[in-house]
Amino acid sequence: MSQILLIGSCEPFSGKSALVLGISKKLLEQGKKVRIGKPLATCIELTNLSSMSYEGLIDDDVKFIGSTLNIAEENLIPSVGLLDNISAEKRIANKDLTPGKGFEQIEELVNDDFDGLNILEAAGSLHEGMIYGLSLPQLAINLNAKVLIVNLWEDSKSVDALLDAKKQLGDHFAGAVLNAVVPEQVEKIKNKIIPSLKEMNINVFGVMPKSPLLRSVTVGELVRRLDAQIICCPEKEQLLVETLSIGAMGVNSAMEFFRRRRNMAVVTGADRTDIQLAALEASTQCLILTGLGEPLSQLIHRAEELEVPILKVELDTLASVEIIEQAFGHVRIHESIKASYAVQLVQEHVNLEKILETIDFPCNFPDKC
Repeated sequence: MSQILLIGSCEPFSGKSALVLGISKKLLEQGKKVRIGKPLATCIELTNLSSMSYEGLIDDDVKFIGSTLNIAEENLIPSVGLLDNISAEKRIANKDLTPGKGFEQIEELVNDDFDGLNILEAAGSLHEGMIYGLSLPQLAINLNAKVLIVNLWEDSKSVDALLDAKKQLGDHFAGAVLNAVVPEQVEKIKNKIIPSLKEMNINVFGVMPKSPLLRSVTVGELVRRLDAQIICCPEKEQLLVETLSIGAMGVNSAMEFFRRRRNMAVVTGADRTDIQLAALEASTQCLILTGLGEPLSQLIHRAEELEVPILKVELDTLASVEIIEQAFGHVRIHESIKASYAVQLVQEHVNLEKILETIDFPCNFPDKC
């Protein structure tokens, strides 16, 4: 009988894929076998589907992790369904809340002779996927699997979500990893919060500090969300934006402000050439111009020299800023630099050996895992 570890969260974009990456990487390095999958696909390009049948569908997150870690295709577990509005409406209309025959494939994993670990990433929250019979508690019960919760940490009130998860999951709850912790709070959490949680029978296997890199968004993603026109440097769509600055002040104040920021997108009016030129001399990944007017040729020439994309949007500055802020921390880990950093974070800040001991997976590594 092979073993299953479910990776879940109390809200979307909590860092589940980072944990799958980090745990899988360590196991593979130590000669262990790993299979990965998402029973309910949440990240897929519908245009890539040959039909509306989701059988054999592999989530894009799973494909990326598999490619990054060189996991054989046969060890990428197909999804049972796709979390989209069309299939949800159909299931509601048919009053069909069962996982379907595809779930049998996942159940068979428990009973096959695979001598490795099956790591399954659940949907975004504890309740997401109930329409499909694939919510995290349902998966835990039907697969008789232990669950590791990745919990976004804001402050002590974040414990509420962990207590709720423990109550819903019961004996299937293995413990948690606290993610996106402000670095200055890490030691306080380790010394004060975690001991108290342990007395509540909540095991915490790691505290991962907040990472601007993992929250970052590509220029290409901003182009898509803003429906922007690319004025120059379209080949630089993969540049990562970590911070956002608004160029609405005087040029001297702007230059001082820009010097304190790194890897930023600067949103400013199309008529503010002074701000635009100042931004190009700072750590700017892209310029986003709003309102009426077109960029001067002088600006475009300088941007091309520095290889900084210029985007033009029809939206006003406020609307553009709102869209960009919503993007931070709500994108997938689909860039190699993010994947490498995620692996590093997990291996430095998560006690993998303790996790594996909790789920009774043999961990006889020569070094501490």
